[in-house]
Amino acid sequence: MADLKLTQVEKTYAGTINVLNDINLEVQKGELIVFVGPSGCGKSTLLRMIAGLEKITGGTLELDGEVVNDVPPAQRGIAMVFQSYALYPHMTVRENMSFALKIARKPQAEIDQVIERAARMLQLDDYLDRLPKALSGGQRQRVAIGRSIVRDPKVYLFDEPLSNLDASLRVATRIEIAQLKESMPDSTMIYVTHDQVEAMTLASRIVVLADMGIAQVGTPLELYERPENEFVAQFIGSPAMNLFPGRIAKTGEQTTISLDGGGVAVSSVPTEEADNGLAVNVGVRPEDLVPTDKAAVYSGRVAFSEELGEVTLLYFEHADTLSRVIAKLPGIHTDKRGENIGMTAEPAKIHVFHKGRSLLYR
Repeated sequence: MADLKLTQVEKTYAGTINVLNDINLEVQKGELIVFVGPSGCGKSTLLRMIAGLEKITGGTLELDGEVVNDVPPAQRGIAMVFQSYALYPHMTVRENMSFALKIARKPQAEIDQVIERAARMLQLDDYLDRLPKALSGGQRQRVAIGRSIVRDPKVYLFDEPLSNLDASLRVATRIEIAQLKESMPDSTMIYVTHDQVEAMTLASRIVVLADMGIAQVGTPLELYERPENEFVAQFIGSPAMNLFPGRIAKTGEQTTISLDGGGVAVSSVPTEEADNGLAVNVGVRPEDLVPTDKAAVYSGRVAFSEELGEVTLLYFEHADTLSRVIAKLPGIHTDKRGENIGMTAEPAKIHVFHKGRSLLYR
């Protein structure tokens, strides 16, 4: 397996349309890296550049210390699983999985051994002689993954492999991919998804892409607990983080912010005396808001509620905030609609952003 390094990588179409700029990333052997971001941010384009299916227009891509910008896809030692299964409909599972090995003129005994091992790993033993039309969507995706495994590549690339599956199959196949990675600890994988649940549950590290570049790289919990900017703060987590405009009223090891809507927030983010009066946005995740009768970060009337069983989402009427305020309370609360409620949060759960960037990272 391999180490992968991207240095100042760029992608431009027609010489003027820049879609990716200054991408710097190192992927270590054995990592499962997930590219995540909104539609159109360049996730799949970056993956295809690594695979060699898109030309790199600036910067360098290194694989095991060797620059491979101009190396053809077939010679990079990379296997890719696409969003569509792309199976040969007239071939059995066994024939689909062994096709690349036959093209490479591998001995039949070696092919049989590799296919049997991959089939056991993916629980496809009983389906090797079936055609793709006789398989479920999840089974077809496993065949596509198996077709990559048998090649024993340096790097595995997954381009939104679960997006064509229904919700229950998506969960089951996601678990299978996680278990597959555990059974192949030295394998290097890069996975593209728009689904943050997939990113949070599968990744060793997540790369959040936005505005033609990388917004932040970190472990799932780092991105959730310590977002570097407002974009990551609102993109990671569901529902999105609430943002409240205000000004710093007291500095020190803890910071007090006077909010434009009349609330007060006390954050564990430290500030200096020079920060007094600074215009900031206070970020609080919906699940960190709790009802209070004392000083509140936000007070308002509950316009709508969603009882989801394990949690209840409270949607407040619009007020002096940057977006709709949502609170996520454990349990069922059918009596909250129409009530005026004050909400607060622990200082450690209150983020402070200046000009879109967390004060923790200035």
